[in-house]
Amino acid sequence: MKRLLTLIVLALAAALAVTLAAGGTGVASSGGGKRIDVFERATTDTVVDLPPAGDSIGDTLTFANEVFDAGSGRKVGSDQGQCVRTVVGEAWECFWTTFLPKGQITVEGPFYDAADSTLAITGGTGAYRNARGSMDLHARSATEFDFVFHVIG
Repeated sequence: MKRLLTLIVLALAAALAVTLAAGGTGVASSGGGKRIDVFERATTDTVVDLPPAGDSIGDTLTFANEVFDAGSGRKVGSDQGQCVRTVVGEAWECFWTTFLPKGQITVEGPFYDAADSTLAITGGTGAYRNARGSMDLHARSATEFDFVFHVIG
């Protein structure tokens, strides 16, 4: 009887471990991943308006802005990159580098004028040299954007 009870406890513990691993919270390390929450203050954004005049496919947005810790509001780095207008009034395709104290993270993907987006982490340096994963982007306002990096590797 004692052996059966031990086997049941071990089976329940294994099932709980599998459940927790599959449904991780995304807030802390999960499966070797790390979550980094920062926000950008967009103060340098510049649009290069290519013909035809006004918002049109091919226009370019460039930037180099400061990045702040989402919890403390303390400056922790910067970013720089560019976007190309792909859908007038709706979307840009972007790539940029975010410079953080332990290294750099590069991302690529869509930026929507009026919706949240998810970009792919395409690489990094320093502590992020093997980085992959995703970054969720949310507009706090017209000039502040949340970046939530889900870094694997």
